[in-house]
Amino acid sequence: MYQFFVDPAQIYEREKKVIIQGNDVNHIKNVLRMKVGEELSVSNGADGREYHCVIAGLQEDMVLCELRFIREAETELPSKVYLFQGLPKADKMELVIQKAVELGVFQVIPVATKRCVVKLDDKKAASKIQRWQGIAEAAAKQSKRGIVPQIMFVMSFQEALKRAAEMDVRMIPYELAEDMGKTRQIIESIRPGQEVAVFIGPEGGFEEKEIEQALEKGIEPVTLGKRILRTETAGFTMLSWIMYHLEGNS
Repeated sequence: MYQFFVDPAQIYEREKKVIIQGNDVNHIKNVLRMKVGEELSVSNGADGREYHCVIAGLQEDMVLCELRFIREAETELPSKVYLFQGLPKADKMELVIQKAVELGVFQVIPVATKRCVVKLDDKKAASKIQRWQGIAEAAAKQSKRGIVPQIMFVMSFQEALKRAAEMDVRMIPYELAEDMGKTRQIIESIRPGQEVAVFIGPEGGFEEKEIEQALEKGIEPVTLGKRILRTETAGFTMLSWIMYHLEGNS
């Protein structure tokens, strides 16, 4: 069943009606070639609820849907995972966001660290964030997420440390860290309802001073194994392990 995201104001629970507008109208009518009577799923992208609907009418600028029933989405992780991603080169951030959303991340925070090659001024950053948010929404549709993870504005490393300070579990993969058992122990300590911060460095990793600052803030250094992973691979690895732990014990 196809899934779409709409603004909460487009869902009329009392009237059992949902209106789809915007780019999805063309996609439904001309790409998917859906017809009146076909079923689809709608979410407001925020509360994780699924609105199961049947297409009741196709107009030029909207799709009218009859709301059949509502249920809580079963695709969200029981803990909120925040990915603090050091800005990578070229278009790697797009891949990182796409896969992080598929793996259940709650929010992606781009971080400007010392070894980041990419430098974004406010104008470029705003344009990038808009594009990245679109990628997050597309990935959320494809993976049938109940929410659209938010892509935050670029933070400095110090701002990111401050943002993560109140989270329950905080990890930073570091190439000099050892003891895979400790990594496993930290991941297995994550409980439903907790907030989890994962810091991933850019190409070249974190500077030693940044690691020291992270340790001072109580962020745990962890190892991802005996091999050096690319920045995008490191994030996928951490999120996959966390997803496996949370969903394997739910």
